[in-house]
This record gives sequence, C-alpha cells and structure tokens, in this order.
Amino acid sequence: MSGNRIIYLTENILGEIRKQANEELPDEACGYIIGEGSRACALYKMINADHSPRHFSFNPVEQFEALKVAREMRNELIAVYHSHPVTPPRMSEEDIRMANDTKVVYLIYSLEANEIKGFTVNREKLVREIPVEAVPDIENWNGV
Repeated sequence: MSGNRIIYLTENILGEIRKQANEELPDEACGYIIGEGSRACALYKMINADHSPRHFSFNPVEQFEALKVAREMRNELIAVYHSHPVTPPRMSEEDIRMANDTKVVYLIYSLEANEIKGFTVNREKLVREIPVEAVPDIENWNGV
C-alpha cells in the first residue's frame, strides 16, 4: 500500500452516511462504498445484522448483492463504513479484529464528533489513518 493513500467521498455520499447513522440510532449504521481506486461513486447501505450500538456485522446475502452491484457498475468495493453513535471516529479493538480485508478502507463516522475518518488495517492488524477528502458531487466533479 502506498504511503499517500487517500479516499475521496462526494458531499452527497457523506450526507447519506450521516443520514443513515442518525436514522439507525441507537445502533451502528453500516455499508459499503463503491468506487474506483480512491474515488467513491456510490454508497451501498447495509443492515446491521447485529442491531447493536457497539458493533456491526453484515448479512452475507447483502454482501454478495453489494459486490454484484459494484461489478455491474464496473467498479469495486473500496471501503466499509460504519458509525459510532457515542464514541470518536477511531478503530475499536473489535473493529481491528474484524478488519480482514487489507484492500479496503475502513471509514468510521462519529455522530458524537460529526466527523469521519478513514483507516487501513494490514495483515499484522496494524492500523494507519488515511485522509478522507470531501469533494463536490460527481456530476460536477472533474477532479482526481
């Protein structure tokens, strides 16, 4: 993984993450970000199968559907996101333990701080924070 990894989220996608996080209180909200490289182009909302304010898990049927949608869009799943209802946007011990895909970015949106942060986790379970940059919505975006 390069040292200059970053993820670009559109303002619309950030807004959808915030909205879902608020709607699913007191539970953690979760889902996938579909895109190409570092550039997000769609949000795929998932149901927190655990229905818990402290952790989340995906339904395997929904996970497969998300992958199918990404492939149909000729993109990939570039990030997993979830919310922390009452804690800061940092990887918890459980988040680190459950982070098994070293290719995706793990995004955590904190309702408490109204802030989103991104992380990568390597095979040795070492966590590295990466920049998350908000960009204008795709139809108006000529960047990256």
